[in-house]
Amino acid sequence: MTTPLPLAPMPTIMIEPLVRAALLEDLGRAGDLTTSAIAPVDLMVTASLVARQSGVVAGLDLVELAFRLIDERVKIDRQRQDGEAIAAGDTIAEIRGPARAILTAERTALNFLCRLSGIASATAAIVAAVAGEKARIVCIRKTTPGLRAIEKYAVRAGGGANGRFGLDDAVFIKDNHIAIAGSVATAIERARSYVGHLVKIEVEVDTLKQLEEALAVGVDAVLLDNMTVEQMRRAVEMTAGRAITEASGRITLATAPAIAATGVDLISIGWLTHSAPALDIGLDFQTGELP
Repeated sequence: MTTPLPLAPMPTIMIEPLVRAALLEDLGRAGDLTTSAIAPVDLMVTASLVARQSGVVAGLDLVELAFRLIDERVKIDRQRQDGEAIAAGDTIAEIRGPARAILTAERTALNFLCRLSGIASATAAIVAAVAGEKARIVCIRKTTPGLRAIEKYAVRAGGGANGRFGLDDAVFIKDNHIAIAGSVATAIERARSYVGHLVKIEVEVDTLKQLEEALAVGVDAVLLDNMTVEQMRRAVEMTAGRAITEASGRITLATAPAIAATGVDLISIGWLTHSAPALDIGLDFQTGELP
């Protein structure tokens, strides 16, 4: 098996608009009234990002941007990196700078960090559950509107991989497309005649009969939708390496190992991005003049 490359950070130009929009949403029309009323202008503080539960970190670049966009004097000393496992009580990073900036950006920074770390943690748990099998855990397009790029990044931080980013990545023929075309074969043939030679085609199949039809005309990948474990095992045997096999449909931490054991190449899970619980991370202040 090929050793995965280290996690690549997202370019700042991609994530800054998201962080900037989130800060503006929070600041509203009058800025941080509470902090402006209470925190002295010249007060410098040290704060720590501390894990309240175990998991995997993701989103530290967004955290740093959130603080720096409010005040460039804020400095972040990372104790952990994205993709690293953490335990409850671990310090993830230390933050030093003006109290006003840190207080103002705190919630936006934590919103990103907790959300993305939750996705990374859920992904890591599923990846660990299928360790020893060839199946890779992948996410799909069930993402928070506007946050797809960073949520898919969090899946990579957890050791998973990404399915399509959008409708223009590849052809993915679903049941409704088949209904309109009239058959699996017709849908595949129409798609092949429309797209360029570099565009891959995947088709969703609900039955072994549909799988047989897809394989007969040729396809790059087949999604085995809501099949039983035995049906998936038979589908892998029928496919015999002629297409990538992807299992999907209500897959959980408990059911993933048996599904992976069928020999499928991919296991796609929508809830990793649409409903993974946030990881509990807090920001603890230690007030005092910085040296």
